[in-house]
Amino acid sequence: MIDYSKTYSFIESSPASKWLDSLKQEVDSAFASKRWGDLSRWRAAVDSLPNLKPAVINLNADRILVGRAEARNSQELKALEGGLRELIPWRKGPFSLFGIEIDTEWRSDMKWNRLKKDIASLDERCVLDVGCGSGYHCWRAKGAGSKLVVGVDPTLVYVMQFYALQKYVNDPSVCVFPVGIENIPLDLECFDTVFSMGLLYHRRSPLDHLLQLNSFLREGGELVLETLVIDGKEGEVLNPQGRYAKMPNVWFIPSVGTLENWLKRMGFENINVVDV
Repeated sequence: MIDYSKTYSFIESSPASKWLDSLKQEVDSAFASKRWGDLSRWRAAVDSLPNLKPAVINLNADRILVGRAEARNSQELKALEGGLRELIPWRKGPFSLFGIEIDTEWRSDMKWNRLKKDIASLDERCVLDVGCGSGYHCWRAKGAGSKLVVGVDPTLVYVMQFYALQKYVNDPSVCVFPVGIENIPLDLECFDTVFSMGLLYHRRSPLDHLLQLNSFLREGGELVLETLVIDGKEGEVLNPQGRYAKMPNVWFIPSVGTLENWLKRMGFENINVVDV
């Protein structure tokens, strides 16, 4: 079990405080679940990481930097590398941890660089990242000045990956919880910015997903939605059969016009389409 006590204190003093009671219950339930047979191995992997103090932390770099190679010896390198390998697969990144380069399956920095100039400043904002994976975009949001960053992802190995880095960054104002979007109360209305990066096309009901995201935002807040689109007219949607772009569980891919219409119908305003 991860010690969330300091993070809970941050949330208690934030606009998201009304989420806290149900959040604690969901987190306890996730770690008590027998769904994840490898949980004890992942916990042991994080616990086995050597106690190192990073002389440098850069959350604004494309490859998030925590510590340099000269801060550890060969024995510590072996322990560090061994622990990180136990947490494979690493999907979202990349990261550099005391000289170990973690080249993840997806280049999340490319997504970040495509949108960072077009979104509202994250300085002093409360941010929610839905389906955050290992928390790459959570770290980038914190690096951009966010006051509180909450990531949620139901896949526990991704949560443990985040806490492998958090062991060294040690900043409780940025966190990842093993919670799915369906377990977040629909009336929070408290976050300044909500990220949904690469999720919409995996949802069987994309309109419900947009409605959920809208319910998490305070009045005047911003949704940052990254998704696949097709060339086509308003009203056109692709419903792929089988795998799409090597991905399973791809349900609906709208045209830009269709997506804008979906957003408007779900209550969003001032829609800005970038980097199509």
